Amino acid sequence: MIGLGKMGGNMTLRLLRDGHRVVAYARDKAKGAPFEKEGAECVYALEEVPAQLKTPRVIWLMIPAGVVGGVIEDLLPHLDEGDIIVDGGNSNYRDSMARGEMLAGRGIEFLDCGVSGGVWGLDLGYNLMAGGKPEVFARVEPVIQSLAQENGYLHTGPVGAGHFVKMVHNGIEYAQMQAIAEGFEILRAKEEFDLDLAALADLWMHGSVIRSWLLALAGNALGKDPDLSKIAGYVTDSGEGRWTVFESIDLDVPAPTITLALQMRFRSRQDESFAAKLLAALRNEFGGHAVKEAK
Repeated sequence: MIGLGKMGGNMTLRLLRDGHRVVAYARDKAKGAPFEKEGAECVYALEEVPAQLKTPRVIWLMIPAGVVGGVIEDLLPHLDEGDIIVDGGNSNYRDSMARGEMLAGRGIEFLDCGVSGGVWGLDLGYNLMAGGKPEVFARVEPVIQSLAQENGYLHTGPVGAGHFVKMVHNGIEYAQMQAIAEGFEILRAKEEFDLDLAALADLWMHGSVIRSWLLALAGNALGKDPDLSKIAGYVTDSGEGRWTVFESIDLDVPAPTITLALQMRFRSRQDESFAAKLLAALRNEFGGHAVKEAK
C-alpha cells in the first residue's frame, strides 16, 4: 500500500484485520509506526517496496491524482512482468487508460479502482468500482472483497471504466450535497418556526423518500453545531465534478444539476462576488436603484 492518508491508512488497517499481509510505504517512521503496531510491514524508500513482495506483486496506490504518474515511473524499474498496479485514487479515467496501455507494453498489469466510503470505510466497509482485464481483477478480488461492504464491489469493465464510474459517482454526490445544503438553508431562514434542523434530518431518515447517508451525516454535523459556527463556507473540489461536467459536454448529455452544484463550490470561495457587485452597479445605472456601499 502506497499512501497512508485517511483512505489508504484505513484500508491498510482493514486488510490487516482480515488477515492480509500488507507492506506499507511511509515517508518516515513517525508515519509508519501506528501501522507497524497493527501488523503492517513498513518500508521508508519507495524503491524498496517491490523487494518486500513475492511475484506476482500487487501494489495499491492511494495517492493524489497529480502524483500517480511519477510514482509509477519510480516503481517501474523495480517491477517484473505480471506484477499488478492498482490505482485506487481519483485519477482521471483518460489518464488511467493511457497508463494501462503504457504498462501493458512493459508487461505490467493495471487496475483503476474507484473507492468510496470515506473515513467510515474502516469499520463499515468500502464501495469499489474496478476497471481492467477480468483475469487481473480476479487475482486482486480477494483484496477488494476484504475492503468492500457486502455486495459493495463490481468489475465495471476495461481499464478506465473504474475511474469513469467513480467520476460520475462523485458528480452525483456534488448534486446531492448541494440539494441538502440548500434545503436546510431554507429551513434555517424560516426563523418564526424555530426549526430543529438536526431533528428534521433524523426524522427524514425514517421512511422518507430522501433518506440517505449524506442526510444522516448532515444530521450528525448539525447535532454537534446547529449553526455550523466553527466552519467557513468555503468548499473545494478535487476534480471529479469538473470532469463529469466536461464529459457531459463531450457526450451532449445535459447535466444542469451537477453543473450548478460545481458552480456553487466556486462561488463559496469568493469573499465577495465581483459579478454580484456589477449587477448592483448595473441596476443603479439604468434604474437608479439604491446600492449598498462596501465596507
